[in-house]
Amino acid sequence: MVAALRERPYLVFALLGAYFIANVIVRLSLPHSLELDEGQQLFLAQWLAVGYDSQPPFYNWLQYGAEQVLGPTLASLSVLKNLVLFLSYLFFGLTAFMVLRSRELAIIATLGLLTMPQVSFEAQRDLTHTVAVIFTSCLFLFALVKAILAPSLFTYALTGLAIGLGMIAKYNFVLLPAAALLAMLAEPDFRRRLFDWRILLTAAIALIVVLPHGLWFIDHLDAATGRTIGKLTAEDSTSRLSQILTGLTSLALAFAGFAALTLVLFAIVFGRDMARAWKASSPWSRLIGRIMLISAVALVVVVLFGASNIKDRWLTPIYLVLPLYLCLKIEAAGLASERHLPRFLPIGFGLMVLIPLVLFVRIPLHGQLGKYEKINVPYAMAVEQILASDANRPSLILADDQQLAGNIRLNAPEIPVTIPGYEAFETPYAFDATHPLLVVWRNRGRETMPLPEDLARWVAAHGKPEIGEAKTIALPYIFGREGDLYHFAYAFLYPQAK
Repeated sequence: MVAALRERPYLVFALLGAYFIANVIVRLSLPHSLELDEGQQLFLAQWLAVGYDSQPPFYNWLQYGAEQVLGPTLASLSVLKNLVLFLSYLFFGLTAFMVLRSRELAIIATLGLLTMPQVSFEAQRDLTHTVAVIFTSCLFLFALVKAILAPSLFTYALTGLAIGLGMIAKYNFVLLPAAALLAMLAEPDFRRRLFDWRILLTAAIALIVVLPHGLWFIDHLDAATGRTIGKLTAEDSTSRLSQILTGLTSLALAFAGFAALTLVLFAIVFGRDMARAWKASSPWSRLIGRIMLISAVALVVVVLFGASNIKDRWLTPIYLVLPLYLCLKIEAAGLASERHLPRFLPIGFGLMVLIPLVLFVRIPLHGQLGKYEKINVPYAMAVEQILASDANRPSLILADDQQLAGNIRLNAPEIPVTIPGYEAFETPYAFDATHPLLVVWRNRGRETMPLPEDLARWVAAHGKPEIGEAKTIALPYIFGREGDLYHFAYAFLYPQAK
C-alpha cells in the first residue's frame, strides 16, 4: 500500500471513501434507535426554517434535503453524515496537497484527522452540528489557501461562501475566519490578499448566506443563546477567581482531550524529528500556528469574561488543522523522510478498522454490562405497541423531548410529532372522535404516571382536551440483560364530551 500511495497519492481519498461507506454499513447494522443528535435531526427535519433553537440551521437544512431523497430513515441520517465527513477529509486533504511539497506528508496530514477523537469517533457516534462545522472549517481552509495561491473572483467568492456556511453551521466557527484575518495581517506574503478589492465579494457573499438566519437570531436571541450560555457557565462557582480557575482548567482539559492523542501518535511517527522541527517555520506553518495561537488567546478571554465550562468538541473548527501544522513544521525543517509514511499508515489503517469496530460492538457490549446507551432503548417496539393499543390512529403525537420525538417519527413517519416549545412549527391537524392526540413520555419505572409539567401546560394551552387513562409499557432493552426494562408512559387525548 505504501508503494501504491507513493505512486498515486490521491488514492488516499478512495481509501477514505471506502472507510465512510463502512461506517454507513455499521450504523445501519445497529438497532434502529437514535442517539441524541440523531433524534433531534429527525424531529426538526419535519420543517424547513431559517432558525430552530440554540443551534444554527445549516445541518438541519442538509438533513431536510437528505430526507426528501431517502425519507425519515436511519439511512438518511447516516448517509448524509458520512458524505459530509468524506467531503471534509477531501477538502482538508486537497489543502494539504497544496501547501506541502511532500506528497507523503500530505497523506499523513489527511489521515491525521483520524487521530482526533472528536473529528473521527465522536462525529460518527452522534454529533451533527459539529460535523457541519468540521466540513465548513475544511472548506474554509481550502478556499483560503486557494485564494492566496491563485486569487480570482471564484476563490474569493468560495471563501465568502465557506465563511457564511460556517457561521450558520456552528456559532463558534466565527473564531476561525477572525483568527485567520489577524494571522494574515502578520504575514507579509499573505497580507496583500486582504487588501485586494475582491475581499468585498468575500464579505458580500458571506453576508448574503448569513443574513436570513442572522435576522432570525436577532429576533430570537434568548432561544438562540440561552442554552449555549448555560453550558459555558458553571452554577457552582463561588467567586470570580474560582470561576476563572475552573474555566482555565476546563480549557486546558479540552485542549488535552482534543489534541493529546494526535501529538502522541505523531511523536511516535516522527520521533526526535518532531522536537527538532519545533523551531522551524514556513509562511504556511506560521499562518496556521498564529491562527491556533490567536484562537487560544480568544478562548482565554472568553474564560475571563465568565465562561467556566469549555468542551473539547468546541475546539474543533480551530484545532483540526493540527496534523497539517505538524507536517508543515517537519517539512520546514527539511526533515521529511521516506520512513515516515510506512510508520504512519499502520496507525491510519488501524484507526479505520478500530473506529467502526468499536461503534459496532459497543451497543451489545454495553447492553450485556447493563450500562445502556440510547441505541439500546427499544423505541420501535414501544411505538408499535402504543399505536396498536387504541382503535384510532392519532393525528399528532406529543413527546417530552427531541430525541424521543425523533425516535417516534422514525417508527411512525406518517404522523406529525411535536414537543413543547415548538408551537410555531405546528400545522393544522384533525382532532375529533376518530382522530385523537397521543402523548408519550418516559416513565422511568415509577408507579405513578403524572403528565410531566411541560406536557400538561401544552395540553392546557390546546383547548384542554379530555385525557384518557395514562398507561405504561415496559420493554426489554435491545441486547439487554434479562429483567432490565425501559418504561414509557402514554395517553390518548380526545375532545371533551359536550
